[in-house]
Amino acid sequence: MPETPTPVVFIHGLWLHASSWDPWQEVFTRAGFAPVAPPWPGDAPTVAACRADPGPIGNRGIDEVVAHYAGLIRALPARPVIIGHSFGGLVTQKLLGQGLGAAGVAIDPAPIKGVRVLPGSALRVASVALRNPLNRTRAVSLTFDQFRYGFANAVPEVEASELYDRWTIPAPGRPLFEAALASFQPHSPAAVDTANPERGPLLLIAGGADHTVPPSVVRATQRLYRGSAAAGAVTDLHTFPGLGHSLTIDSGWRQVADRILSWLVEKELSATAGPAAARQ
Repeated sequence: MPETPTPVVFIHGLWLHASSWDPWQEVFTRAGFAPVAPPWPGDAPTVAACRADPGPIGNRGIDEVVAHYAGLIRALPARPVIIGHSFGGLVTQKLLGQGLGAAGVAIDPAPIKGVRVLPGSALRVASVALRNPLNRTRAVSLTFDQFRYGFANAVPEVEASELYDRWTIPAPGRPLFEAALASFQPHSPAAVDTANPERGPLLLIAGGADHTVPPSVVRATQRLYRGSAAAGAVTDLHTFPGLGHSLTIDSGWRQVADRILSWLVEKELSATAGPAAARQ
């Protein structure tokens, strides 16, 4: 039987459209993988359509998003490498903890339950939604100034403007409320099975200049995996000094993608799953 290209599932976070992964899909295809970048439930096929009618985007919570991607993953011919950014990184960790990924990469991941580090810059970004309780069920948009601070603080203003115009869409406010209340809820949607020793290897990536998910948040996330790491599960951390939250879409994205590809080679995660790996 012919070998099966290893699937890669890209998961975007809040305020970015799934098409922002298009350059990544080209690189991973050339590397021999079979990438897909499905949108969140409620997102329209294009940036323009999401902006024109943000209604369907609102009131989508973490559990709904996880279930959406879990269903897509179960339909794939083999367990994928799951790569997520921001809240997509939180979703990636939940899916990996459920045993649905051959490996996971969480880039500037939103804080999971148990992360109590709350830098002021992160609170400032989250307040875009949290300052109005009605935003829990709404789609919330970023102004350019908010995007500049939260995402594109580490790139020139001209580039920031181009990124804002090209990729940004309204996002549901509910995930931000769920993450903010995680410490007070025994069964929070932001909880991840960090103790699962059977999960695939995980790479956490931090942008050294990130305002939305500062490196201290990513380091705190890694510490939550100490139990499974002691049992042999891999949890690596790599920080890119000088990169901000827009590191998946700005001029520095390729170095991030290349580091992930190198890590997959280091962990002996081949671009071809082979017939024996299907749905293991």
